[in-house]
Amino acid sequence: MSKAIILASIITCPHCAQQATEIMPENACQYFYACTFCGELLKPKPGDCCVFCSYGTVPCPPIQQGMDCC
Repeated sequence: MSKAIILASIITCPHCAQQATEIMPENACQYFYACTFCGELLKPKPGDCCVFCSYGTVPCPPIQQGMDCC
């Protein structure tokens, strides 16, 4: 039985600290994210595969499945 994949993640902007709930792509990582509040373009922190792994409350689906991402 496989674990259910969570697709919703709350992403927190490191520049303005605002939070937004976003739906993650199921089979890919998202490298860029434009903050819906301040417009800052976010990129993953060094060592992370995507913005959700860096700034979200839930890691991206490939990481949740124990796979390599991107």
